[in-house]
Amino acid sequence: MSRVEDFLTAEEEQEIVEAILQAEKNTSGEIRVHIEAHTRTDHYERAKELFHLLKMDNTKEENGVLIYVAVNDRKFAICGDKGIDRVVPKDFWKSTKNTIEKHFKEGAYKTGIVAGILKAGTELEHHFPWKHDDTNELSNEISKG
Repeated sequence: MSRVEDFLTAEEEQEIVEAILQAEKNTSGEIRVHIEAHTRTDHYERAKELFHLLKMDNTKEENGVLIYVAVNDRKFAICGDKGIDRVVPKDFWKSTKNTIEKHFKEGAYKTGIVAGILKAGTELEHHFPWKHDDTNELSNEISKG
């Protein structure tokens, strides 16, 4: 098995999907997680590329968030769309990254990802509250490369 497949157990992956569902319950925002082994480019640039490839830049309110993890590189990045970038506090992405990083340093990868998802979900709910006509625009499943 590759390190990507070993990174999280099936149960941990399900807990991450459940965290996404919980975070998106009260917001029109969309959160995704993408895991791959390695990238030859800058990790944030790779996250932006995947953001586009996963069609996260096609949401109605431009309020998608991607948590990207390169397992073998031991790096991750968070990428938000234009709509959310316009309204979150200046230090939001840094503080979210710090939240995830704290858990990653302890080897608690699932816990870090879940904490980042829930933090992003709270901020999305504040700026993009759920409306009765909202639809889930993107998959909640973890994508892998």
